[in-house]
Amino acid sequence: DYKGQKLAEQIFQGIILVSAIIGFIYGYITEQFGWTVYIVMAGFALSCLLTLPPWPMYRRNPLKWLPVQESGTEEKKPADRKPKRHAKS
Repeated sequence: DYKGQKLAEQIFQGIILVSAIIGFIYGYITEQFGWTVYIVMAGFALSCLLTLPPWPMYRRNPLKWLPVQESGTEEKKPADRKPKRHAKS
């Protein structure tokens, strides 16, 4: 559903943003760029774990599909079909 997709996107972006800020601050304090990268990668992994699987919290508002309509037209047999004529060039 669309509300679940919006929620998943907001959670994903929020976790990435928070982990980037925390990683930047921690990396700046320790003067180690590697820690910044590790923290952002951990935030990315956490956000993927929370948003990629189809958790029930994302399926609360299912879409209502139209019912199947029987059109009454069955497939025509090959003998019933008219042969197609190709345009002459």
